[in-house]
Amino acid sequence: MTYDVAELRTHFPSLASGTAHFDGPGGTQTPVEVAAAIAAVLTGPLSNRGTLAASERNADAAVAAFRSAFSDLLGVPAAGVVHGRSATQLTYDFSRALAKGWRAGDEVVVSRLDHDANVRPWLQAAQAAGAGVRWIDFDPATGEVDPASVASAITERTRLVAITGASNLIGTRPPVPGIAAAAHAAGALVWVDGVHYAAHQFVDVAALGADFFVCSPYKFLGPHCAVLGASPDLLETVHPDKLLPSTEVVPERFELGTLPYEVLAGATAAVDVLAQVAPDGAASRRERLRASLHAIDAHELRLRARLEAGLAALPPGRVVQHSRAAERTPTLLLTLPGRRTADAARFLAERDVLAPAGAFYAYEPFRRLGVEDEAGLRLGLAPYSSDDDVDRVLAGLADFLR
Repeated sequence: MTYDVAELRTHFPSLASGTAHFDGPGGTQTPVEVAAAIAAVLTGPLSNRGTLAASERNADAAVAAFRSAFSDLLGVPAAGVVHGRSATQLTYDFSRALAKGWRAGDEVVVSRLDHDANVRPWLQAAQAAGAGVRWIDFDPATGEVDPASVASAITERTRLVAITGASNLIGTRPPVPGIAAAAHAAGALVWVDGVHYAAHQFVDVAALGADFFVCSPYKFLGPHCAVLGASPDLLETVHPDKLLPSTEVVPERFELGTLPYEVLAGATAAVDVLAQVAPDGAASRRERLRASLHAIDAHELRLRARLEAGLAALPPGRVVQHSRAAERTPTLLLTLPGRRTADAARFLAERDVLAPAGAFYAYEPFRRLGVEDEAGLRLGLAPYSSDDDVDRVLAGLADFLR
C-alpha cells in the first residue's frame, strides 16, 4: 500500500498554519479525530463511572475502550494497561512502590542514554532504600550502548534495570531484548521507557523483554497523558500508597483519583488513527497497527535519509550530527561549531520551521556527548512529515550558516 502523506496531513488542522514541524519528539500535532473524541465524551452526557445512567455508562465505556486500544498497541492484556498523567509521574509512582522491597546491598541499573524521567526517580528511590546504583554507558562517538558496561552493570545484586527503548535526544535504539535477558537471568525486573520508541516502532512488550513499558500518547498523535503496560499478574505484586476506600483491583489500584475520561477517549482515537494509516487489509486492530507502524517507519526512515544527505552537502565542518547509531529513530541532534543552536532555532522559526534547541531533559546523554554548546538542534520526523518539510529545514540551515 502506498504511503499517502498528503492524505494523512488533511487530518491535522494545525498543519494548515504552514509551519514545518520538526518538534515531534516533544509532542506531535493532533488529528481532528482525537479532538472530536475528546469533545464527544465531555459533552456526553458524562458522570463518574457506573451503570445507572447513560452518563455513568459513557464514562465506563471510555475506560474500557482505552484499555482495549492500548492492549492492542502494546501487546499486553487490557487488565495490564495503566493510565498516568505523564511518564515521569508513572515512573515516580512505581519507583516508590517497587523500592519498598529493596534493601541495603541491592542495586538498580540505569543508563547514560536515558531521559531524566527514567534516571532520577530510580536514583532517588535507591538512595531512600539504601540500595546501590550502577550505570550502562554509551559511546558518544557512535551513540551505541557499550556492551562491556551492560555486562559489568548487571549482577546478582540487581533488582531492576531501567533502560530506554529509544533515546529522545539522539534516537539510538539500544539492544533492549539482550539487556532484558541479562537482567532476567540475574532475577531482576526490566523497566523500559518507550516514550520515544512507541512514536516510531510497532511495540511488542514481550519481545522486548520489558516487565514494565511506559509510553506517552501525545508523542504519537494523542492527548497529553501516559500509559504503562505490564502483566496483570506482575501488577498484582506491586502495592502503591493509595486512599483507604480506593480499589485494590488491578490496574485501577495505580490510577489515583478520578480518571480523565475525555483524555482516555482522545488516546483511544489516536490509536485508531494510527491503525488506519496503512492497514494493508489486516483484520484485527493489532495487525492493522503492525502494518501501519511498519509503513510509518519506512516513510520516516526515507525522509531521514533525505535529510542526512542534505546535511552532508552543507559546508564541511559546519554541522556535527550526534545521531549515528546503526539502529535509531528518525531523530537527529545537531551542533554547529562556532554558532549557537539556539540562534539557529530562532532563525528557522522566523521561516516557519520549528526545530527546537535544547537538551530536552536528556541530562545524562547530553553531558556524555560533551558538546561545547549549551543546547543541540533536534530535528524529529513524524508520520505527517513531508519531503517539502525536509527541503525547507535544509534550506533554512544553509541560509543560517551563510
